[in-house]
Amino acid sequence: MTFTGFGSDASAFLAGLAKDNSRQFFDAHRQQYDTAVRQPLEDLLGEAEKTYGPGRVMRPNRDVRFSPDKSPYKTNASMWAGSVGGVYLSLTADHLEAGGGIYEPSRDQLVRARTAIDSVPTAAAQLTEIIDALVSSGFEMAGPALKTAPRGYDRDHPDIELLRLKHYAALTTLPVDVAPDKIRDAWEAVEALIEWGDTHVGAAKSWP
Repeated sequence: MTFTGFGSDASAFLAGLAKDNSRQFFDAHRQQYDTAVRQPLEDLLGEAEKTYGPGRVMRPNRDVRFSPDKSPYKTNASMWAGSVGGVYLSLTADHLEAGGGIYEPSRDQLVRARTAIDSVPTAAAQLTEIIDALVSSGFEMAGPALKTAPRGYDRDHPDIELLRLKHYAALTTLPVDVAPDKIRDAWEAVEALIEWGDTHVGAAKSWP
């Protein structure tokens, strides 16, 4: 189906879940979740996969095995599509976050990204240009970044701000009921960041 956006029912479901994060609430409102949240995300995923590669809608259940917070459900709903990097959307009761790139790169991806920034002048220059353009248009880089230089690099390195990055992804915040084209515009805006990752980072060979 064609993605037509999210409505007030999506916000209402997620707001209710935030107040009553229980299996009883979720089961009682499962039809609302399926219709207002899950199906639009599936529609959007189908569209994204045609351009950016395979993806998935994230499960609503939290992994509580190692968390002191035993709330069973996430209070956001999200999807991802891509190969090395990709596009992302997260829906909460109050807003959307749309964007993409490489979030939570593996150790080997971090090594390759930092090596490129350090030793390939065009890579650092391109990444700086991409980030500056995104920030000037209202995006924020996913973070936080390292507070100091990564191991093996000088704190006075000319590209230290790039070397401190722990993610190569950017997001912008939009209203829940934003027009679908605004989400598509956000994804188009991060395509240069995705391409930088494809060129200089590549697929993960280890995890984390």
